[in-house]
Amino acid sequence: MSRKNSAALNEHWYTPITESVKMYVPGNATYKTMRARSARTGTLFILPLIIGLLIFMARPLVESLYMSFSTIEIEPGVGYKATWVGLDNYKYAFTVDPEYNQNLIDEIGRMAVNTIATLVMSFVIAVILNQDFKGRTLCRAIFFLPVILSSGVLPGIESQNEFFNMMASLSDSMSESSGVNLSLALQELLQVSGVASGVFDVIFTMIDAIYDIVMASGIQIIVFLTGMQSIPGSLYEAADVEGCTAWESFWKITFPMVSPLLLVNCIYTIIDFFMKNDNVVMERINLVMYSQFRLGVSAAMSWIYFGVAILFIAICSFIISKGVHYYED
Repeated sequence: MSRKNSAALNEHWYTPITESVKMYVPGNATYKTMRARSARTGTLFILPLIIGLLIFMARPLVESLYMSFSTIEIEPGVGYKATWVGLDNYKYAFTVDPEYNQNLIDEIGRMAVNTIATLVMSFVIAVILNQDFKGRTLCRAIFFLPVILSSGVLPGIESQNEFFNMMASLSDSMSESSGVNLSLALQELLQVSGVASGVFDVIFTMIDAIYDIVMASGIQIIVFLTGMQSIPGSLYEAADVEGCTAWESFWKITFPMVSPLLLVNCIYTIIDFFMKNDNVVMERINLVMYSQFRLGVSAAMSWIYFGVAILFIAICSFIISKGVHYYED
């Protein structure tokens, strides 16, 4: 029996790959399906991006990878000279650099907390905005404003506007002079009482990062909202006839139908977090590159950071995909 099971596994592990190839190759039954036509249409939409990446990004990526295994010396009027050193730059990043490892661990923790909080908040807001109430369009526009503001305008104001920085420092000074920090006081009170201090640490971390979470939730809200609006109304009507409550309809219809978008939003949120301007790992990489002029080490740090991001995307994709319900199934 075990031999049959292993044979079946060996026979079917490559099926998704072959089915994907058949979607683009004429002359087979898969090519004529609606799913294959949708896949080819989607490929045409992203084809300019793929071409742009191959033309403008492929060579820099290869050179950056080579630089991560080399020491770089700038030669005026010529360019740079790379000397192969193997894994020395990676060893330096992990074992010698005093801050990189700690920054990496801190950012991973922040990423995990912010990703969960962003997905939960965006999903809840999308459920609310999907309801029928007056002013719904205005509310949707308000929740999409952070996407526009965070595209470059607001970060520039935060980092370059002297008035904004002055007001922020004034607010901090007033908070310190008053001697009252409600968030910290409540956190200390719960810790003294011994009520799940570890859990509350995470909760208060989310509360302190609520501004960043709201600013990062705009796209996810739109994705979830689009998925909810694509659910056929006949499903809810049938559930209502059968006597299902709104809570039961949510868990039996809404959440399963929207679950594939949970994976999409999770991947987007992780990538978006790793590319933020206030990322301490990116600040450390820039410091090593521009202040210390160690281009090989900074390239190694960048590829380590890229590998960590890919690893977490793979882990989240594996976990979430186990609970995803696809409409075709």
